[in-house]
Amino acid sequence: MLEWRVFKEAERPAEMAEAHQTRVQKVVEEMVQSLEKDHIRKMQGRMFRCSADCCDRPSDSMTQVHQCIERCHTPLAQAQGLVTSELEKFQDRLTRCTIHCNDKAKDLFDSGSKEPAIRSLMDRCVGSCVDDHINLVPSMTRRLKENLDSIQQ
Repeated sequence: MLEWRVFKEAERPAEMAEAHQTRVQKVVEEMVQSLEKDHIRKMQGRMFRCSADCCDRPSDSMTQVHQCIERCHTPLAQAQGLVTSELEKFQDRLTRCTIHCNDKAKDLFDSGSKEPAIRSLMDRCVGSCVDDHINLVPSMTRRLKENLDSIQQ
C-alpha cells in the first residue's frame, strides 16, 4: 500500500551512510504503519462496505452503481494522496539537506582537504540532517492524523 524510501537509488548521495538511512527509514516506516493501522485500514473497511452496499441496489443502473462505488473510493484516495504528498515533501527536504552536505564535502575537497576529513564532515553533516528530520516526524504525524480525521466519509 504505502511505501517510503529515504532515497531512490539514483538520488542517493554516494557518501550517505547506511546507518543514517536505516535510522530515518525505520522511524518513517513506523509512522506509516501506525497511520495505516489506526486510520487507513478503517477507511478501507468503510470503502469496501460502502461499495458492497452499492452493489446491493438492484434498481440502480450499471452507471449508477459505478458512480456509487467511485464515491465510496474517494475518501481513501484522498487519504492516500495526503500521506504520499507529505512523505514526498519530507523526502525532498531530506534530499536537499544531504545535497547541501555533498556541496560542503566538495568544497572541502576543492580546498585540498584529505579524504578522512571529508568523510568525517559528510558523516556528521548527514547525521545532523537525519537527526533534524527524525525530529520532524512527530509533528508530521500529528498533522497527518488531523488531516486524515477531517476527510469526509
